[in-house]
Amino acid sequence: MRRDTFLKSLAALAAAGALPLSARAAANVKMMIPANPGGGWDTTGRALGKALTDAKVADTVAYDNKGGAAGALGLAQFVNGSKGDPNALMVMGSVMLGGIITGKPPVKLEQATPIARMTTEYNVFVLPSNSPFKTMKDVVEQLKKDPGSVKWGGGSRGSTEHIAAAMIAQKVGADPSKINYVAFRGGGEATAAILGGNVTIGGSGYSEFAEYIAAGKMKPIAVTSAQRLPGINVPTLKEQGIDVEIGNWRGVYGAPGISAEQRKALTEMVLAALKSSSWAESLKKNDWTPAVLSGDAFSKFVDDDFASLRAIMAKSGMV
Repeated sequence: MRRDTFLKSLAALAAAGALPLSARAAANVKMMIPANPGGGWDTTGRALGKALTDAKVADTVAYDNKGGAAGALGLAQFVNGSKGDPNALMVMGSVMLGGIITGKPPVKLEQATPIARMTTEYNVFVLPSNSPFKTMKDVVEQLKKDPGSVKWGGGSRGSTEHIAAAMIAQKVGADPSKINYVAFRGGGEATAAILGGNVTIGGSGYSEFAEYIAAGKMKPIAVTSAQRLPGINVPTLKEQGIDVEIGNWRGVYGAPGISAEQRKALTEMVLAALKSSSWAESLKKNDWTPAVLSGDAFSKFVDDDFASLRAIMAKSGMV
C-alpha cells in the first residue's frame, strides 16, 4: 500500500473512532468552565485537563471561564459556540441542573452531549466559631420554632446546599418554603459571611471549608454523605436522625451535534484521564469521591436527578 493511501486510511479510522486511543493523534481540547476561576467547577475542569495531557490523550487543553446563573451562561455559550466540535468539553453537575430549573435559560442541557460523571463531593454544614448553637440538633430546634430565623448561607439558588437545607426542613417537620436561604455568587463570599457571623449556618463542599475548620474558625456539625467521609470526624445527617443524603456530583458534556463515533472517542479520552495518577492525586487533594458513570447510564442518571431535584425544589417554593 502506498504511504499516502495508508495515511489516509489511518486518518479515516481515527476519525471514526475505530483505532485505540494510543494510535490516534492526541487532541487539542477546548474546556468550557461555566463558572468563575477558583471554585469547584474550575478546579475540576483544570484537574481533568491536566489528567488528559498527563494520560497523553490530549496534546493541549485550553480553558474558557464563563461564570453566572449557576452555569447557565456558560452552557448557552457552549451550546451556541461549539456545535459539531469533537474536542469540546464542558464541566457541569448538579448545581447546573438546579440553575436550569430556577433560571429557565434559553438553551437546554439536552442540546449538548452527555459524556461522563466523574466525582461526587458531599457538603459539610458549619457554624461560625462564635455561634450560640453547638450542634445540628440546636439548629433544627430553632428551625422548628421559626424557620425564617435560621439564615442559611451557601452557593447559588438551587445549589446542593440550598436543596439540602430544604430537605432538612422537610424531614424535621418545618415548612421548606419558609427557609431563609442567602445565595452567594462564589465560595469566597459565602466563607466571608460565615466567618463574619452574618449567617446562622453555612454549607459547601468540605474542601472549600477545610482550612477554616482546621483553624477552628468554623465548627462542622454535619456532612450530607451516607457514611462519614474518610479521615473526617464529622457526623452525617443520617447519624443525627435526619434522613437526608445529597452529593454535589460533577461531570462533563460534549458539544451539540457530534456523531456517535465522536462521542465514543471523547468518552474514551475522559475515562483514560480518570485512570491517571494525576487524577488520583486530584481526588485525594480535593476530598472528591470518585463516581464514574458514562454512556447511556450517565444520560439516564442526569434525567432522573433532574426530575428528583425539580420535585424537591417545587415543594420548597424555589420554582
